[in-house]
Amino acid sequence: AKKEDKEADVEKLSTKKDQKEAQSAKLKEQVAALQRELSEIASTQAEMTNLRSEEKLACDAATPELKKAIKGIQLALKTLKDYYAKAGDAAHGASGAGSGIIALLETAETDFIKNLNEMVAEEEMAAAAYDQQTKENELTKQAKEADVKYKTKEAVALDKSASDLATDLSGTQDELDAVNSAWSTLQSQCIAKPESYE
Repeated sequence: AKKEDKEADVEKLSTKKDQKEAQSAKLKEQVAALQRELSEIASTQAEMTNLRSEEKLACDAATPELKKAIKGIQLALKTLKDYYAKAGDAAHGASGAGSGIIALLETAETDFIKNLNEMVAEEEMAAAAYDQQTKENELTKQAKEADVKYKTKEAVALDKSASDLATDLSGTQDELDAVNSAWSTLQSQCIAKPESYE
């Protein structure tokens, strides 16, 4: 029964070792996939940060220009209104043309203010979207990094277990080989072979 026990032990240890190695290999593949995903997240985040910086710089550059234009238009309106108010009746014939210019400047002022407000609103929305996506990326990154850490630790433990099983398997195989060798020796001594009569 000892020979059969050793053969069963060898089979059992071999199966366990193969399972541990397969589990470890699967975990290592998952870790590699997670690391690729982490790399993609980092790359995407860098691109987003670069784009966000460019958008902010463009807005920061355009805002003072629009404000300057609005102030310029407002100053021109004030000057024209003051001029036509002082000129009064003397410039009555030209006041039709003056009111047309004033109306045109008021329309331009409204358009510039509208453009400035839209640009500021778009900048605020873009900044909020960027902040939200950055937070989501950070949470995803932390979760994946924790997964990598856990799975790497688990793979190392499985590799150690497989190594221990390989050592046990080697010892048990040596014992089985010794039993088989002894069995062969005993068989050759105990089994009668017919003598050849040549």
